[in-house]
Amino acid sequence: MEMKEILRHVDHTLLAQDATWEQIRQICDDAVQYGTASVCIPPSFVKQASEYLRDADPVVCTVIGFPNGYNTTAVKEFETKDAIANGADEIDMVINIGWVKDQKYDCVLNEIRTLKAACGDKILKVIIETCLLTDEEKIKLCEIVTEAGADFIKTSTGFSTGGATFADVALFAEHVGSDVKIKAAGGIASLEDAAQFLSLGASRLGTSRIVKIAKQQA
Repeated sequence: MEMKEILRHVDHTLLAQDATWEQIRQICDDAVQYGTASVCIPPSFVKQASEYLRDADPVVCTVIGFPNGYNTTAVKEFETKDAIANGADEIDMVINIGWVKDQKYDCVLNEIRTLKAACGDKILKVIIETCLLTDEEKIKLCEIVTEAGADFIKTSTGFSTGGATFADVALFAEHVGSDVKIKAAGGIASLEDAAQFLSLGASRLGTSRIVKIAKQQA
């Protein structure tokens, strides 16, 4: 798979706690230069980045309930509406993992539905943090994300005990609804891995390393 095609699926990501505007601006410039799908950045930078990228192709993605997911639904809903008001085009929300472990599946479903309603016509991606789940829980969440009407199911925050795996993306592809796309994120470090995730069914890749590789090869 050609580099340009891989880059077209990348959410160029910077979510470090110490990220500065200068670093975020560089992420935006890289996204424009290398043709990534989006920049995925902290909510506090969304307004500035949205204005900076106003006439450019990459859209602005941000994270909600990040990285732990245990904010209340009301807080996540406010975060989502605020992010969209500031110019976000895509929302990556983290589910409440504790609810999954307690089998409070209706709560998880209703929360995703609430945030999808807050998104309106904007894209909602649902981070389920696969490294903390059993395969049975992952399959159940494929069903819930599909029923809730979200646009994507996403593997990982990149801030927990593990990131995307080939096995998880293949599992998603087998069990998620036909209208739900897949985002692999966390630890994607090579072009070979990126291409493999795409071949297994991922439509987006959350990573900063692919652009770095593109720069090195330029």
